[in-house]
Amino acid sequence: MNQGTVEAHRQLENPIRNFTVLLSPTPRGARIAHLLAAEQLRTWEVPLEKATQVVAELAANAATHGRVPGRDFRVTLYIVADTLRIEVSDTRGDRLPRLAPGGLEAESGRGLVLVDALADRWGVAEGPYPRKTVWAELRV
Repeated sequence: MNQGTVEAHRQLENPIRNFTVLLSPTPRGARIAHLLAAEQLRTWEVPLEKATQVVAELAANAATHGRVPGRDFRVTLYIVADTLRIEVSDTRGDRLPRLAPGGLEAESGRGLVLVDALADRWGVAEGPYPRKTVWAELRV
């Protein structure tokens, strides 16, 4: 087999899988994001625990800090080779997340600390205005 045939065969064995959903920026929308992501990852036979926790934290942040009435947030999951990428986009590009561990008595502020601990990499992509996307990658 030539190199092109080998590469095409490898791509057929490891197709790019993706899933996207728009949800209302509410606590209910964040819970639905978690449930839908868990079901999709289950069908892809991907380990759930870390990935669904990351989705839950990023969706909760979008519903809480990225909320703009009348504007949905988007959850996208895709797998390329052995990497699951989770993206949560909202329309509060003016409010970029930052990793700031809360004190033991803080009522919030631990979501990104959890994402940082669970994900292999994570970050924020700005734009186009007013949008931002918080993403995380996990090896599967």
